[in-house]
Amino acid sequence: MIILAAHLAAAVALLLWSTRLIRTGVERGFMPELKNGLKSLSGNSLSAAAGGGLAAMVMQSATAVSLIGAGFTVSGMLAPHSALALVLGAELGSALMTQVLVLPVQTLIPFALLFGVAAFLKAKSRKTKQVGRIIIGFALVFISLGMIREATSPIGENAIIQSIAAYFQDDLVSAYALGALLTWAMHSSLAAVLTFATFAATGLIAAPVAAALVIGANLGGAVIPFALLWSTERPARLFVLGNLVARGSVTVVFLALLLSGTADIAMLGTGAGQQAITLHILLNATLLLLTLPFVGVLTSLADRVLPRHTDAETESLSALDPAALDHPPLALACAQRELLRMSETVQAILVPVMQLFRNWDPEQARIIARREDDIDRMHFETKIYVSRLREGNIHPSQEKKTLEIVAMANSLEEAADRIAVNLVALAKKMSDEAITFSEEGLADIENFHDQIVTNGQLALSVLTTGDAEAARQLVAEKDRIRIEEQKLQERHLKRLQPGATASIETTNIHQETLRVLKQINAALTYVAYPIAEETGDLLKSRLARPRSIGGPS
Repeated sequence: MIILAAHLAAAVALLLWSTRLIRTGVERGFMPELKNGLKSLSGNSLSAAAGGGLAAMVMQSATAVSLIGAGFTVSGMLAPHSALALVLGAELGSALMTQVLVLPVQTLIPFALLFGVAAFLKAKSRKTKQVGRIIIGFALVFISLGMIREATSPIGENAIIQSIAAYFQDDLVSAYALGALLTWAMHSSLAAVLTFATFAATGLIAAPVAAALVIGANLGGAVIPFALLWSTERPARLFVLGNLVARGSVTVVFLALLLSGTADIAMLGTGAGQQAITLHILLNATLLLLTLPFVGVLTSLADRVLPRHTDAETESLSALDPAALDHPPLALACAQRELLRMSETVQAILVPVMQLFRNWDPEQARIIARREDDIDRMHFETKIYVSRLREGNIHPSQEKKTLEIVAMANSLEEAADRIAVNLVALAKKMSDEAITFSEEGLADIENFHDQIVTNGQLALSVLTTGDAEAARQLVAEKDRIRIEEQKLQERHLKRLQPGATASIETTNIHQETLRVLKQINAALTYVAYPIAEETGDLLKSRLARPRSIGGPS
């Protein structure tokens, strides 16, 4: 029994990891294109929902789409009601993917694995490598579902398991709550629903229990982004609260129908597993149809009831523990955590700063300035902490690490200065002079800013995981952004030629904004340099053939 339970747990773990593998491949290979597509489709609620559905099907995660939508709303590029439509569509897209992932394609799995591994290991292009990662992820999803089926068949014969399953058949409310809890624990409604459907297909649980678990999974799926985004800016909290209220209400209605026996779930498919998946799709389609016309009302209600965070609520304790200075490895870990806090705070002021260029908001500018003061304080305290650590007897490798930490802290502080001083001043100047970017110019700057935000998120990932591949990608992004900035500068100069008034009035601010964003990106990418240098991925010089200072020999 223990071996079978371990087999089942390993299969579920593989399912979670494989869906994450797909999402990672999409994020690393196609995130800029995905974000641009979502922005272009978010002009109205219907197209926003369609875009969210497609994005969730590609990323295997409605939560990931919620996080992207949060970034859009905080930066002012997307209204909260449009972000809510985006998420509603994403949940339906994720539900539709559960049907795709239970298709009988076992004969194709070996070929998919061979092709995916070959593409990942041999491809020279980053995008091709990530396509290989995505294909591997899909193949592993099907393998993990097969493992779940193999493990549940003998487990279902155990008397204890049968009694537990029988209990839940008489207590569907508890099954509903358990489905929500398990989905929260798995942090993936797609993986949770696939697991419950597989349990039902193998006879481990009855169809009504599977239905209750799936309904609960939909509630748990709404709790995940709500919890993740609760501490972010208010616009992001508005749409995740609206989603939670709408989804919670619909799941309660579906649970009531299940308990009353009004709806016959046998009509949803030939087997219990298919019935669970069809119910999941039906619930999300119903939610979308009922809620989409009222997304504005929901976000307005959320705005009325949502408490406003005070400055005191956003304060956090320093990670720099003086007691750890006698233990260099522990002290270095504390300094690394403080760097992570700095990076998170830089990201928190980078995302909303673009909103000031559209509509000057003194309160938002004040928040950015206060957070920049926090970054200055963390920068100063980190340098003092590291200098005290270096006073002791530490290993040369640890000395090198302290220098890297200080250099990264300097770089993050520079990025914060560029945002809070340069960009805010440029936005204030536009407000004072009552000028605006041209429509094309604003679109260029917003897209460029969004690419910098994406790289900031990648920098956070590098600081958190130390992943060599992510570090390599971040370093490569520095050169790509430099080339992109040159292209955008050229595009701006071409707009000046016909004598467009908006372009002429804002030409200096436009070009300076692009230049500052490029500098912010360069500062953020520096966090990857120590890792890239250690793995040998960093060139010593950009020169095609470095020469001595005195000239050719």
